[in-house]
Amino acid sequence: MVDYLANTEINSQRIAAVESCFGASGQPLALPGRVLLGEGVLTKECRKKAKPRIFFLFNDILVYGSIVLNKRKYRSQHIIPLEEVTLEPLPETLQAKNRWMIKTAKKSFVVSAASTTERQEWISHIEECVRRQLLATGRPPSTEHAAPWIPDKATDICMRCTQTRFSAITRRHHCRKCGFVVCAECSRERFLLPRLSPKPLRVCSLCYRELAAQKQEEEEQGTGSPRQLAHLVGASSGDDDDSDEDKEGGGDGDWPGQVKFYASNIWSSFHS
Repeated sequence: MVDYLANTEINSQRIAAVESCFGASGQPLALPGRVLLGEGVLTKECRKKAKPRIFFLFNDILVYGSIVLNKRKYRSQHIIPLEEVTLEPLPETLQAKNRWMIKTAKKSFVVSAASTTERQEWISHIEECVRRQLLATGRPPSTEHAAPWIPDKATDICMRCTQTRFSAITRRHHCRKCGFVVCAECSRERFLLPRLSPKPLRVCSLCYRELAAQKQEEEEQGTGSPRQLAHLVGASSGDDDDSDEDKEGGGDGDWPGQVKFYASNIWSSFHS
């Protein structure tokens, strides 16, 4: 299917349409050999609440973005190289169905589909594209993945000290290593995590001790760098990017309940 569509006019038109929908804020997507295989709306579990996101599956990348109400326009474009992707199906519960995790070294998050069939289609198509990309590039499957952030609503107390109760005044924070929801006192440290950012990031007290011990051991064995231990103590709780997931949404989380995400066959369609 990929080879058949690669040099067709319809594929070029589809990719141009996606570029147009993201407007000037999106990156160009047309490349020789790139094929748009499918598109659809999935629900992405963000820090504060689950939100609808538009996803586009190409043969080499996965693109997603926020939906602008009442128009086929999107923003906050994110591009994920497929050779970095690992999928993890998640068990069904009464409250959460048709979910799976998209894991990469820089970011991991949970999405869900409208039905079991749709979920399986997405998973099978993505996994086949990942397999082809790894074969083409000669790269081994990715084994290091960022921890997904536990949603704010999952806990009312700090997941480390289990004492601090969150409120309008006492903010929630996320450890960049384990993804736990923690209080400011339990996440005063910063540690350099090169896979995630060139600057030291907020980590919880437990992860900090483990990371520091690991780096100390590497230094003693001559495999680490003192620069890796860069950290700040007692930094302001508002000086990092705890609101990453909120910025992604651009205020579109209050999607009207009457909108039928899957009413049109443009949603969850895979091209052939």
